[in-house]
Amino acid sequence: MGLFDRVSRVVRSNLNAAVSSAEDPAKVLDQAIIDMQEDLVQMRQAVAGAIASQKRVQQQYEKAQSEANTWQQRAQLALQKNDEDLARQALVRKKSNAETAAALKSQLDQQAQGVEQLKRNLIALESKISEAKTKKDMLKARASAAKANEQLQNTMGRMSTSSAMGAFERMEEKIMQLEARSEAAAELAGADLESQFAALEAGSDVDSELLAMKAQLSGGTTDQGQLPAGSAASAQPQSAEQSAEVDAELEELRSQIDQL
Repeated sequence: MGLFDRVSRVVRSNLNAAVSSAEDPAKVLDQAIIDMQEDLVQMRQAVAGAIASQKRVQQQYEKAQSEANTWQQRAQLALQKNDEDLARQALVRKKSNAETAAALKSQLDQQAQGVEQLKRNLIALESKISEAKTKKDMLKARASAAKANEQLQNTMGRMSTSSAMGAFERMEEKIMQLEARSEAAAELAGADLESQFAALEAGSDVDSELLAMKAQLSGGTTDQGQLPAGSAASAQPQSAEQSAEVDAELEELRSQIDQL
């Protein structure tokens, strides 16, 4: 294979690929209908020309046939007048016109067949064009739907991998994290509040217990003041010891409250 053939094939393949990629189905269909219409016009012109030629041949045939009949009658008239030379000349003219008429008749028969074939072809072409016009709108609608579906699929494909979609998903994840933080903070705030109230409640219990203990101590001192005089001396050391224990327990309770 020569270099020129290889280059020619490469060029033609690239041109065909470029043309195929640039083809718009809707435009190609419209152009195809236009081309068919032009072919139909040419076909009609051809049929009209064939019919006109047939009519001219028909007229020539009829004229030649008429001339042959006329010279036939003249030959008969010359014989009736005993003029054989004139009758012979008339027969020669009659023969010439008869031969012309026969040739025209053969041509006329051939033209008639050709015209009939052209008419059938014209009817078939008109039928195909009518069918093509009907299909054109349907095919254009199908092409438009296919193109729209292709664009939709391409858009969906780009959206699944585009930076915009990725950013949208990241922001959605970030918002979910912020919501989780907010819920956690609310739970912690509620826990702190509950612990504070628990401390207050515990403090109230301690205060109540302290008051109760003070009341007991006050009551104990009163009872000791009503003891008999003989036992007062012996009770005094025991009361001081008890006060020291109470003070120690009181200090321990205070330290426990401070640590709460």
